[in-house]
Amino acid sequence: MTVARLGDWRRTHQAADIRPEMEGEEVVVMGRVGDIRDLGGIKFFILHDVSGFVQVTAPKQKTPQAILDQISKLTQESSVAVRGKVVRASQAPRGVEVVPSEIKILNLAETPLPLDPLGRVKANLDTRLDARALDLRRQEVRAIFRIKNVALQAIRERLLSLGFVEVHTPKIVATATESGAALFPISYFEREAFLSQSPQLYKEVLTGAFERVFEVGPIFRAEEHDTTHHLNEAISVDIEVAYATASDVMDILEDLIVRAFKAVADRCGSELETLDHRLEVPKTPFPRITYTEALQILEKAGVKIRWGEDLPTPAERKLGELVGGAYFITDWPLAIKPFYTMPKEEDSKLSESFDLMYDWLELASGGTRIHQHDLLVRQLKSKGLNPESFKSHLLSYRYGLPPHAGWGLGLDRLTMVLTGRENIRECVLFPRDRRRLTP
Repeated sequence: MTVARLGDWRRTHQAADIRPEMEGEEVVVMGRVGDIRDLGGIKFFILHDVSGFVQVTAPKQKTPQAILDQISKLTQESSVAVRGKVVRASQAPRGVEVVPSEIKILNLAETPLPLDPLGRVKANLDTRLDARALDLRRQEVRAIFRIKNVALQAIRERLLSLGFVEVHTPKIVATATESGAALFPISYFEREAFLSQSPQLYKEVLTGAFERVFEVGPIFRAEEHDTTHHLNEAISVDIEVAYATASDVMDILEDLIVRAFKAVADRCGSELETLDHRLEVPKTPFPRITYTEALQILEKAGVKIRWGEDLPTPAERKLGELVGGAYFITDWPLAIKPFYTMPKEEDSKLSESFDLMYDWLELASGGTRIHQHDLLVRQLKSKGLNPESFKSHLLSYRYGLPPHAGWGLGLDRLTMVLTGRENIRECVLFPRDRRRLTP
């Protein structure tokens, strides 16, 4: 069939704006078709848009046949525009309906659909992600991204109020940020380049110009993880601050996390209800335990980790059970931290670094950075990296780069915590992992 163009039609109201007290007003609503019913004397369908829904009702004895025919052609999820009168109706959802005087079918959806956008028929996550365009129309899924948006807005507004400058650093780079093992190589004209693992090196340099910078952007890790909390492309919130230490930027991070939780709790009540998730704002100050203390806590619980090793996921889960909520692990062994991490002055085997945990999940990692040229060169060599590969970066350290500290926060993981989701793929519009490159 031929579908209509929008033409000169324009929406006058969103679905949720239609109220019983508007009875008699002419409105134009646009959205997608939900349930369609024919009850003999009337035909009706539910029109959904981003605001909510409204019932469109066509009494057969009072409605022109052309409009009844249009309704008969509708399929679930079709895009339509409806011009009509608002009618108070106690039997209709929300006590109001629109009686159509004209219907435009803007795009007719094919049948059958690969999943039920209304969520009444359950589908596994792979099926949902394969049909992500439909899945994102589900109220539950939209709630996740509304919460993510509100949390990010709270973080961004706070950083700007603290004098941070938002920056955008290159995502095509010539060398590794941390190590060469987790890079995606790409063809860059006649030479090889890589997708950036982090804005780390750039944001450090930028502290010499702007002192306080932050970036919200993608990071790429070519790691062969296949877990519920790893992705190969993720969104990171990064900050770097001149004339600051690890402790200073931990304070900033703690403040931002609490503000994000409060913003979601205050502004996303209906979304949290849709997700059946009860959100508790973390109490401050967050506990701060050292890496060595974490190992001691685990050992008392029967989990033995050799000093100097990273914490495997089972150990993180156990520590989450024992400590719980939001907490910092500080003073990590220098050997397992990136080359730019500052050694502790009183014990060079340790680093001025931290991870922010929420229960068992690592949300952020950061610390004080090395700002001295010669020490940075030594640390590069100790990690098996060639200082020549970082030649342009090292120049900045010859130009009086100030002491600085910072962190990177995984926005997608934070969204998992804020929404109660157990798989990070649910918190990304179009996730990328080792098996998924589409849609």
